[in-house]
Amino acid sequence: MTDKPYTVDPPELRRSLGVLDGVAVAASSTAATTSIGIGLGVTAGVVGLHLPAIMLLAFLPVLGIAGAYSRLNRVEPNAGNGYVWVGRSLSPWLGFLVGWVNIVATVAFLAYTTAVTGSAMLQLAGEAGVHRVGGLALDPGSTAQTTAVGIVVLVAVTLTAVTGIRTAARLQTGLLVFEYVVLLGFCGYGIVTGPHPFSLSWFDPFAIPSATALAQGMLLSVFCYWGFEAAFSVNEEVRDPRDASRAGLITLVTMLGLFLLGSVAFQRVLSEPELAGHGAEGLAFFGDRLASQPWAALPLVALMFSAMASLQAGVIPTARGMFAMSRDRTLGPVWARVSPRYGTPAAGTLLIGALATAVAALALVIPRLADMIMATVNAVGIVVALSYALTALAAAVRFRALLREDLRQGVRAVVLPALSACALLGLGGYLGWSFFTSTDHFEVSADNGWFLLTTPLVMIASGFVAAGWAKYVRRSPHFRTGEGTDADAPQLLTTPN
Repeated sequence: MTDKPYTVDPPELRRSLGVLDGVAVAASSTAATTSIGIGLGVTAGVVGLHLPAIMLLAFLPVLGIAGAYSRLNRVEPNAGNGYVWVGRSLSPWLGFLVGWVNIVATVAFLAYTTAVTGSAMLQLAGEAGVHRVGGLALDPGSTAQTTAVGIVVLVAVTLTAVTGIRTAARLQTGLLVFEYVVLLGFCGYGIVTGPHPFSLSWFDPFAIPSATALAQGMLLSVFCYWGFEAAFSVNEEVRDPRDASRAGLITLVTMLGLFLLGSVAFQRVLSEPELAGHGAEGLAFFGDRLASQPWAALPLVALMFSAMASLQAGVIPTARGMFAMSRDRTLGPVWARVSPRYGTPAAGTLLIGALATAVAALALVIPRLADMIMATVNAVGIVVALSYALTALAAAVRFRALLREDLRQGVRAVVLPALSACALLGLGGYLGWSFFTSTDHFEVSADNGWFLLTTPLVMIASGFVAAGWAKYVRRSPHFRTGEGTDADAPQLLTTPN
């Protein structure tokens, strides 16, 4: 058995992207409009009228994580990013786990976003006066109906993603421009005209009701920021890998501004019960409070565009991560097949769309959309925090020599990522314990702590099972070296940064 994943040149992706393309992919993956329209209401149900405080708090560890991604990307750009970096610096098993939980979390996210997209489209149909199709009454809160409509959209955007990131980025750029114009216009108007007085207590983290609310609110907010690292998943397709780092950081700072604007605007316009009680329909309710039709429908159209863009943006980085893992034989060879026409992992992209469709259908066991959203967001928030934390620890270990050579650089490259990792691990652990102690029985419900804890634990446990298969059955060299295949890496490592 050879020590190298490939005895010939490994498959390569086509380099054709610039920094703006990376921003379009990352911003669409983060999906600010969806996070504001849905995530703020879910988070307000936990922290009350302290959304600006929790968004600022969550930004701090995520900024440390972004710095870790940026530095690791400068020395080893790889489509597998955290999978390769953690495997090299910490452990091949943990590296595989990072790659695996990102795949599983994104598939769960795609399933949930599929339903959100369908819900937005059904709400728009209702605004247009279409309340029934045949004998079926349209219900934007029905998981079955929203999933069926959303799956049609998922298939369409997956086919578009196959044709290449540049095509996808152009589509996403157009959607983003419309979303942000609507979002800025309505949020700005809401801040100026909202009936509820502005309060500095909204920015006071010590006023959050409890430690459990703080932990859950932080992880929900981390989930809102999740997606900026999609810029690093296309670092083998940008013309200059440093553009991926710039795109990720630009996206993250932009998201902070949008989330603060949205949280203040929502709290100026909506009361706490209104904010927490409308779930997937929160942005539409916000628009109705500020304008009459047809203008009130614009935020809903923006939400639909955001959900569509995030579906496509979710497919793209996941297919790249699985491409990198397949290239190292930790996953099957189908994921590493590159289309000679488009220069993309076309087969893997189609399979990701198929997997997300299957999971979306399985989610029908939770009959109400609001319950599905809460269950998915909590599960994904915990595993994303774990993935971020391990990647930050990998950066701290890899660059630890800087503490002796350059204290300022050492603090930025080692201490801040390590503190961010510890914060996220601590929050995830505390939240998991609070879920465990909150009930004495298991029930498939978004209010059941054991269900909310079991979902991320199954995601993590399945990663170790898959890693065992990759090591002992596939005999992947990743588990001997911890390194990933990247034909350009030697050249890039010697290129001045």
